[in-house]
Amino acid sequence: MASLVPQALLQQFRAPRRAGSWQRQAARRAAAPAPCRRLPTLRAAQQQQWQAPPGLSILPWTGDAEQTAALEALKQRMAASLYPDAASDEGTLRWFLQDRKMDVEEAEEKLLKMLRWRREFGADSIEWTDVAKEAATGKAYLHSQTDISARPVIIVRAAKHLAGSSDLQDSQRLCVHLMDLAVERLEAAEEAAGPGGPPPPQTVLGIFDLRGFTSANADWGFVRFLVDIFFLYYPKRLSQVLFVEAPWVFKPGWEIVKPWLKKYAALVRFVSADEVRREFFTPDTVPEDFGGQGFPPKGKGK
Repeated sequence: MASLVPQALLQQFRAPRRAGSWQRQAARRAAAPAPCRRLPTLRAAQQQQWQAPPGLSILPWTGDAEQTAALEALKQRMAASLYPDAASDEGTLRWFLQDRKMDVEEAEEKLLKMLRWRREFGADSIEWTDVAKEAATGKAYLHSQTDISARPVIIVRAAKHLAGSSDLQDSQRLCVHLMDLAVERLEAAEEAAGPGGPPPPQTVLGIFDLRGFTSANADWGFVRFLVDIFFLYYPKRLSQVLFVEAPWVFKPGWEIVKPWLKKYAALVRFVSADEVRREFFTPDTVPEDFGGQGFPPKGKGK
C-alpha cells in the first residue's frame, strides 16, 4: 500500500536528526555566515505581510538600546540557569523578550518553562521512528510550500484523527515534530534574508481541515495539549488558524475550546476550502487537499 505521508516530508523525517533546535540555532548564529539570497519561496511582489489583530501582534525587534540591554540581561540570567546553553541562542531569547514586551523577568520565567518542558517531553530527541506511525495516518503534515505571506503551513486533517485509536503521546510527538520543522524553516528564512527585501516571516499558519469531522474525531485532551504548546512553548509562533468547512457537530466543541484561547480566539477564522485557495495561496502553492499540486498525493487519505 502506498504511503499516506508526503514524500518531501518523509525525506525530512528520515534525514539524520541534528542537535536540538536551540543548539542548532546557536551554532548557526555563532558561525555568522555571510549574507545570502532569500530562500525561493514567493517572489517579493507576491508576498503579503500578515497583519495580526489589534493587541496580538509581536513587538518588533529594532535592536535599540533598551532592547539590547534587555537581551544582555536575559543572556546573563540564562547563563546562570539550569540551561546555560540557551544563553547563546539569541534568536530564541529575542523572541521571548518580544513576546513579553521586553520584560526580562517574565521572558526568563516563560523561557525556563519552555526549556523544562522540552527536556521532560524529549522534544529535541524525537526521531522518525517516534512519529512514523502517526504520520502514516495522514492526519497532519507540513506543507511543502508557504502561503502568500511566506509563512510555513501546518495542515491537520481532523477526520483522520480518531480519539482513542492511538496513544495520545504519539499524536503529541508528531505535533511537536512538525512545529519544530516549521520553526526551522522560519530560522532559515531569517538567515537567508538580505537587505532591501521584505522582512522574513516569523510565524506559522495552521489549517484545520474539518471536512468529514464527526464526534469520533473529537479529542479535547489533545486539543488542550495543542493550546498549551502553541501559546506557552511556541508563543505567538502560530499567527492564524483556519477552520475549514466546520460542520454543525463541531460547533459545540468550539464553544468548549474558545474560552481556553482567551484573546487568542481572535486568531481563528472559519473559512471554506475555496477561501483557502483564493486568499492564502497562489495556484502554484495551494495544497492538493484544497485543489492544488501540493501534498498529500491525489487519492491518498481521502
